Amino acid sequence: MKYKALYSFLNNDLSIIEQELEKTSISEYSLLKEANLELLQAGGKRIRPVFVLLSSMFGDYNINKVKYVAVALETIHMASLVHDDVIDDAEMRRGKPTVKSRWDNRIAMYTGDYLLARSLEVMTNIDDPLAHHILSKAIVEVCLGEIEQIKDKYRFDQSLRTYLKRIKRKTALLIAVSCQLGAVSSGATKEIHHKLYWFGYYVGMSFQITDDILDFTSTEKDLGKPVGSDLLQGNITLPVLFALEIPEIKNEIIKISNETTPKEIEPVLEMILASDVIEKSAKVSDQYLKKAFDILETLPKNRARSTLHSIAKYIGKRKF
Repeated sequence: MKYKALYSFLNNDLSIIEQELEKTSISEYSLLKEANLELLQAGGKRIRPVFVLLSSMFGDYNINKVKYVAVALETIHMASLVHDDVIDDAEMRRGKPTVKSRWDNRIAMYTGDYLLARSLEVMTNIDDPLAHHILSKAIVEVCLGEIEQIKDKYRFDQSLRTYLKRIKRKTALLIAVSCQLGAVSSGATKEIHHKLYWFGYYVGMSFQITDDILDFTSTEKDLGKPVGSDLLQGNITLPVLFALEIPEIKNEIIKISNETTPKEIEPVLEMILASDVIEKSAKVSDQYLKKAFDILETLPKNRARSTLHSIAKYIGKRKF
């Protein structure tokens, strides 16, 4: 079953969110309007809005309220992608030129800043100090994660713990907070929104590890960027950490620098694919998914719970 079919009953409400996203991100200023319109049209899985909506169904579901949370979380995600592309000097995302490649780093940074500011403005529609505390704390952690990613580029002696902490801040946290804030905004109990946070965290960790695996196993067409981009940009992912435990592969990996070309990295990619590091990485992803499923079993049975289960299962096994 295709990803979007898993939550097709949300299509009308997701259409409302798309309209709100456009209203939120599109500026009257022509350059910002063009840049943000391209970001919106590039699409994406909209995982965060979907999780916000589903999690809010454990309380008093009201699309006219919860839409603000969904739009805020997706706008923050969009802002982080624009900033990420500057950090990684990325030319392509989702098969299209990035903001920084179409204009420059300065325009991209201010575009990201604009989106972040707009997300906070949207959240003012939610009159709940707890929701704002959760979101602001998450943004702080995401920023720290971005700084860590810069610091750790081409640092081949980092630990598994460093990697896991980084992907928590980079990816898992916003997904966890999407689940938690959906529940908080609908008045769900503290116990439920706490459990949904951990569900989102475990799914988010699995999602990022799967992303890191796909950087080696997928195709440029499906990825929307060259295969092996993470390693070429100096981002040390889980498959690379495992590969560094194999002496002959390590000897080649540590030669990689910001001057290495895509052609020069091809032999390393082949060595990684010929080893068992992809399988080992997938097992770690599966461990996080199991924890997510275990959390779901403790939540009230409803359509939202079964849909969250299906989406989590899809995320862990997706091919792009």
